[in-house]
Amino acid sequence: MILAADPKSAQEAQEAGVDRIFYDLEYIGKAERQRGRDTVKSMNRIEDIPAVRKVVTTSELLVRTNPIHAYSQSEIDRAIEFGADILMLPMAMDHHDVEQYVSMVKGRARTCIMVETAAAMARLDKILAVPGVDEIFVGLNDLHISMGLTFMFELLSGGLVEYIAQKCNRAGMPFGFGGIARIGDGELPSDYILGEHVRLGSQSVILSRTFKGEVGTASKNVSLKGEVDKVRMRMQEIEKWDDNDFTMNRQRIAVAVDNILSRK
Repeated sequence: MILAADPKSAQEAQEAGVDRIFYDLEYIGKAERQRGRDTVKSMNRIEDIPAVRKVVTTSELLVRTNPIHAYSQSEIDRAIEFGADILMLPMAMDHHDVEQYVSMVKGRARTCIMVETAAAMARLDKILAVPGVDEIFVGLNDLHISMGLTFMFELLSGGLVEYIAQKCNRAGMPFGFGGIARIGDGELPSDYILGEHVRLGSQSVILSRTFKGEVGTASKNVSLKGEVDKVRMRMQEIEKWDDNDFTMNRQRIAVAVDNILSRK
């Protein structure tokens, strides 16, 4: 999936073969949590969803709402009215948050719960047991902040993503995690990360701003379709790996993350 804030970028992503258009409404508490970090902080309006929905005809439209707050019901109702296929809850702390969210959605859209707090990770079994949860997404950025870590991919190299993946797989719960840069780009190479997506059984990932040519090397004149195709081709190659290939990839990740940490 990829973040898109307007009809033009949503249509371009759909034509490039992106499965989900990610429209982000979250702003409550986000600036404070991520102060000083180079992260995406959306200023999208709920009133603009219909224009995006109009052009999203073959991809799915995922809308991330705010965490549970006083006006959650109104926000959820409007997002569904405006055409959201999937609603995503950020910053859940426990199963009570999830139960409240699911009860407000009332089965009118699919629900995706973000595990991005240490509290949610510790309480994952109870969250997975809530009826009406359709999938989980592990938000590595806020989760690593919540845990006091230096680099978000410490969660991958340290086995915590695998811990969550195993619980989701045992519960039969679809899940995804984190984001990737273009093939050949990124502080931690996207090839390495994709290897773990395949090994762990992940079903979703966010394509970073590098896919739009906004950051990274050779950032101008990026073909979104071409870059999406490269990811799909690389995934097909990785799916042919054997156990030794996956073991070597995990070792590469551990070394790479340690090297990155030594520079921070």
